[in-house]
Amino acid sequence: MLAQKGLRTSAGRVGNLMKELKLENVYKKKPIRYYFTPTKKSTKDMINRSFTQTEPNKVWVSDITYLYVNYKPYYLCTIIDLFSRKVIAYNISDKMKASLAVETLAEAYKSRKPELGLVFHSDQGRQYHSYEFRSALRSRRILQSFSNPGCPYDNAVAELFFRSLKVEEVYRWYYKTLDGTKASIAEYIGFYNKIRPHQYLKYRTPNQFESDYYIK
Repeated sequence: MLAQKGLRTSAGRVGNLMKELKLENVYKKKPIRYYFTPTKKSTKDMINRSFTQTEPNKVWVSDITYLYVNYKPYYLCTIIDLFSRKVIAYNISDKMKASLAVETLAEAYKSRKPELGLVFHSDQGRQYHSYEFRSALRSRRILQSFSNPGCPYDNAVAELFFRSLKVEEVYRWYYKTLDGTKASIAEYIGFYNKIRPHQYLKYRTPNQFESDYYIK
C-alpha cells in the first residue's frame, strides 16, 4: 500500500517505526503443520488444488468456521470466487445446519448469476453432503467437488481466508453480542474485498482484480 502511494520502505524500517510509536503487531499463532496420507482419494475432487482460474464464476470454494460470542459458539459460512479471491457471500448462524450453507449459496447465486459449468468446491462437511444442499446445487445446475477426507490443503484458499480473518480481526476482540459480531465480520469482509491488497493478485484487491478483468 505504501508502494502504491510512491513511498519506498522495508519491513525492517516499518518495524522500527512501530517500536518507536509503541504499536504492537497483530498476534500470529504458530502455523499448524498437517501431515496427511490419504488412504482413499476422493473421486469427486474436480479441482485437484488448481486454485488459479482465468475467469470469474468458474469455481467457488466454501467452508464453515467457529466464532464465539460471549463464550457461545456461532458458525460462519463463506463462499469465495477462486478467480479474484473475493468473498461473494457469507452468513452467520447459531446452528451448524445444512440451511446455513444453502442460504449462503442462494445469496452468492443471486448476486453473481453464474453461467453453466460452475464448480462448487468444499470440504467433506455434512452440511455440504446433505440432501438439502445437494438439491440446491442441482436446481441451479452447479457441479459439486469435494476435498479429500481430512486434507485442508485441498481447500487451501478458504482455509487461508479464515486464518486472515481470525488473525487480523477476530482474535483482536471479545465479542459480547451477536450484532457486534456481525458488524465486525461485515467490516472485515468489506476491507478484505475493497482495500486489502493480495499478493496473489499482484497487490490488487479482489474488487480491483475483477474490475480490471471486465474492463478488458
